[in-house]
Amino acid sequence: MTENIKGIALMVLAMLGLACTDTVVKLMAEHMPAPQVILLLGGATALIFSAVALVRREPLFSRTFFHPAVVGRSLSEGVAAITITFAISLVPLTTVSALMQMNPILVTLGAALFFGERVGWRRWAAVVAGLVGMLMIVRPGLQGFDPNALIAVAAAVALSARDLTTRAAPRAIPSLTLAAWGFSLVPLAATAALLIGPGFSPLTSDGLFWAPLGVLFTLAGYLALTAATRTGELATIAPFRYSRLLFATLIGVTFFAERPDGWTIAGSLLIIAAGLYAFLRERQLAARRAAAPPAVP
Repeated sequence: MTENIKGIALMVLAMLGLACTDTVVKLMAEHMPAPQVILLLGGATALIFSAVALVRREPLFSRTFFHPAVVGRSLSEGVAAITITFAISLVPLTTVSALMQMNPILVTLGAALFFGERVGWRRWAAVVAGLVGMLMIVRPGLQGFDPNALIAVAAAVALSARDLTTRAAPRAIPSLTLAAWGFSLVPLAATAALLIGPGFSPLTSDGLFWAPLGVLFTLAGYLALTAATRTGELATIAPFRYSRLLFATLIGVTFFAERPDGWTIAGSLLIIAAGLYAFLRERQLAARRAAAPPAVP
């Protein structure tokens, strides 16, 4: 088995794990308020990341935490976790997963607007196509519009902001430390939301059953994703991220009786096509830049 085949297999397993995490979140939200789901899963994940960082002797407390990019990344991570959980609890799983695929489109847009990255007309066309696909799914002002779908859009924006601020964060900060800092804000925000809103709900046997599985699937997905990116070529394995939408659709149809309509399917396909093109075009341009001879002073 070649390294790329291993990388593809690991990427597909990672997306399956993350799709299973989304499923657990939806099931847990049937038994407790969404902020409590965030508190349980986000808090456990933060503790595990922190413990692993300590075992590896990576610093958990540092002045670099107050670097603007690190603060922005941590806030984006927290907002993403909260909005994703609310979206999954209120919106069909298929719709949420489809809108999450906007990430490469929004990253391209953000890189051009906030980092001054040069984006050619082809990638701008991909950005516009992706935004059209998003509008086809959400359909604001038209029949079938669900305002809760805007929470999923906000989650996609937050995830893209996290990726963009990660680029600007000091490279000396270990990835595990960044992840631990980001997830540390999640239980704090969830606790505040519970105190202001519905309050804590007694844990049922179902909640106690699903919570550890949610943490397990999250960690499995994260580890498989990390292994995939270290095993295969990024240009080869990255397109298989979209398998998460396939898994989410199968789970939604099978276990939650979801029936995505034609607009949602068409919008999803448009987002995937635009995202793939934007990614592959960026890889092509990066390869050209790497192969270009150095400028003569």
